[in-house]
Amino acid sequence: MSPLSRARSAEPLEQEKSTGELLSEVTSDLQVLFRQEVELAKAEIKEEGTKAGKAAGMFGGAGFAGYMVLLFLSLAAVFGLARVMDEGWAALIVAALWGIAGAVLYQKGRAKMRTVSPKPEQTVQTLKEDAEWARHPTT
Repeated sequence: MSPLSRARSAEPLEQEKSTGELLSEVTSDLQVLFRQEVELAKAEIKEEGTKAGKAAGMFGGAGFAGYMVLLFLSLAAVFGLARVMDEGWAALIVAALWGIAGAVLYQKGRAKMRTVSPKPEQTVQTLKEDAEWARHPTT
C-alpha cells in the first residue's frame, strides 16, 4: 500500500448530505433569518416609537399653546365687537365663525381619513415576494 493510499484510508469518509438534509438546513437558516429580521424590526419600531412619542408630546404642547392664543384672540374679538354692538351678539358672531371653521376642518379631515389604508401594502407585497422566492429560490 502506498503512503498516499494509506493517508486516504486514514481520513474518515465524509458522506454527502441528502437533499432532505440540505433542505432542512436551508429551512432552518431561513427561520433563523426571519426571526432575526423580526427582532430587528421590533427594535427599530421601539426606537422610532420613542422618538415619535417625544415629538407628539411637543406637538401637544404646541397645540395647547395655539389653543390658548386662539382663545384670547377670540376674547379680544368679542370685546372689540362689544364696543359697537351688544356683548351677547358679539359673542354669538365669534362663536358662529368658530363653528364654521370647525365644520370645514371636520369635512376635510373626514375626506382625508377615507384615503387612509390600515394595511401596510408595501410590506405585504414584500413578504409575498419573499415567500415566493423561498418556495422557488432558483427562479
